[in-house]
Amino acid sequence: MLTTARTVLVNGFFCNSEFKIRYTGHKNLVYPVILSKVFFVQGSYYEMSFRSGFIAIIGPPNVGKSTLLNRILGTKLAIVSPKPQTTRNRMLGILHGDGYQMVFMDTPGIHKTRTALHKSMVASALAAFCEVDILLFMIEMNRPDDPGISMALRNLKGTTTNCILVINKIDMGRKEQLLKIIDEYRRLYPFTAIVAISALTGDGVDMLLDELKSNLRPGPQFFPDNMSTDQSESALTSEVIREKIYRLTRKELPYSCAVTVENMEEIMARDLLSIDARIHVETESQKGILIGHKGMMIKTIGRLARQDLEKIFGVRVYLDLAVRVEKNWTRDTRALRRLGY
Repeated sequence: MLTTARTVLVNGFFCNSEFKIRYTGHKNLVYPVILSKVFFVQGSYYEMSFRSGFIAIIGPPNVGKSTLLNRILGTKLAIVSPKPQTTRNRMLGILHGDGYQMVFMDTPGIHKTRTALHKSMVASALAAFCEVDILLFMIEMNRPDDPGISMALRNLKGTTTNCILVINKIDMGRKEQLLKIIDEYRRLYPFTAIVAISALTGDGVDMLLDELKSNLRPGPQFFPDNMSTDQSESALTSEVIREKIYRLTRKELPYSCAVTVENMEEIMARDLLSIDARIHVETESQKGILIGHKGMMIKTIGRLARQDLEKIFGVRVYLDLAVRVEKNWTRDTRALRRLGY
């Protein structure tokens, strides 16, 4: 639809501003889009030049994809953990710039798997290959031969999407090793560009952003200026709680946990956000470990999650956590759908 024209000041002239907005599908994605912004100045129409694009960050598990997304956006949006396979669902992070908009898609790590949960995660990552305008293929400098790389490269060879190779964690390796990796990967695939970075320190990230800007095409503004992600408040809450589980528990337990938010209520009179969340595990023994001796583990998870949530939402948070047993949910496709995977 076309909105009502309004008067604005552009380059010293008063003029009419018209915004064309409609819901559109970007390949398999559907979002509201500002199609064009046209100014009428002294009898002539001027259309603003704008560039945009969807960019998927792909690669094996634990190479720093979520850390890179957080670095680019300048805020903690995606959860991070030293443990592999932390990211389970695709998440969009939106970078707004002068005359451009980059929509980043953080994807689960590509790896060989057997469970229904991990198959769903890998399928989600591979689907991104044909849903975006640019691919950032990310590897770790100290693990250039990760098994997930060959799997991703096989799928890359069937696409025509521009792909930039990002070599991460250059702060942990030698220059001679980096040059060897660059030379090897040039022979494996015709990457649009190869950029070496440290997502942790920020080294090389500005160079990567410059490369991305040069590859953006003229396009619409997919999201309004004040929007940084497509994630709901409940989804962000679930991810924050899950991050604390990954940090505090070991072995198979974090991979057997899912988090759902049952209720979120803002109590205006007390400037308080009340959240009821449930942690789902597969066995009674896992439930016992997660609760801990005299409830100490679940209390620590709740305390750390609440601290992060208060920073995100800017209000005091009351967080009620409970643990439920959902037997073999990682292998049950119906349970996966029920839990949001």
